[in-house]
Amino acid sequence: MSVLVTGGAGYIGSHTVRALRARGADVVVLDSLELGHVEAVLDAPLEVGDIADAALVADIVQRHAVDAVVHFAGYKAAGESMEVPEKYFENNVAKTARLLDTLHAAGVAQFVFSSSCSVYGTPSTLPVDEQHPTGPESPYAESKHLVERMLRWFDDCHGLRSVSLRYFNAAGASADARLGEDSPRPLNLVPLAMLAALGKIDALSVYGTDYPTPDGTCVRDYIHVDDLADAHVRALGYLADGGPSTALNVGTGQGSSVLEVIDGAKAVSGIDFPVKLVERRPGDPSAVWADNTRVREVLGWQAEHALDEILASAWAWHSTHPEGYATSR
Repeated sequence: MSVLVTGGAGYIGSHTVRALRARGADVVVLDSLELGHVEAVLDAPLEVGDIADAALVADIVQRHAVDAVVHFAGYKAAGESMEVPEKYFENNVAKTARLLDTLHAAGVAQFVFSSSCSVYGTPSTLPVDEQHPTGPESPYAESKHLVERMLRWFDDCHGLRSVSLRYFNAAGASADARLGEDSPRPLNLVPLAMLAALGKIDALSVYGTDYPTPDGTCVRDYIHVDDLADAHVRALGYLADGGPSTALNVGTGQGSSVLEVIDGAKAVSGIDFPVKLVERRPGDPSAVWADNTRVREVLGWQAEHALDEILASAWAWHSTHPEGYATSR
């Protein structure tokens, strides 16, 4: 199989590229490098450009005899999307529509999409399964939802089959600490905890301690990035075997609170970094975790890494890359 990975120089994309190559797939990466890193691509061929550049995409497909696409290229900050929704609809939706049009014209009919559990909004039942009504609560979440809906029609009208992987809270780093999460504006709890341990931020903020959860802080489903990469590899295999289009949750099925993550980060780093308790943020659900029954049944996938392994791998990467990928330049 020859696979085009858009956004393959980013966090989850780079881990997936590595997993695909380890399994013998031919891989080519297309990334604008706006948020990605050349170092994260390792030894895979890299094409620098835009997914909406039809001539470039068509040329890549032809030169590399691309059979399938894994699509990570997109913006992912829900808070930012509330301030500049047009940025998210243009990049995540309109450009993906152009990409799909180009792929259809080039004869590519297998597509794995990086979606998100945010399409559900605030869940009314837990754990969340794929039958839960969708209710995006940000332009970012809506952009994921709209692409999922587009994919349904590209299948109905053009036979382009797809798997949309609705994943939960990606975290961690590769086992050998070569790949990790390097963002110019970190927003997620695990990398922020690592930065606090390294003294890169003054204190780690905990947004709300009065939620109806065991310790009063939000509960989320944290999934190791290598487990996510494995899900994408399996989704490609499912499509290659003729599987029909579907959307699947990818999570561990277990929730961990903010304070549990912080305690774990302090344990693996050996540093009692400062924590600041502040008011809730608008729109944060008290608890979200996955019902992963369908992904286990459809892809034969299950998470292999627990929270302590996620945190240990994250610390191994951040502590050896205090300036991110720039550390090794």
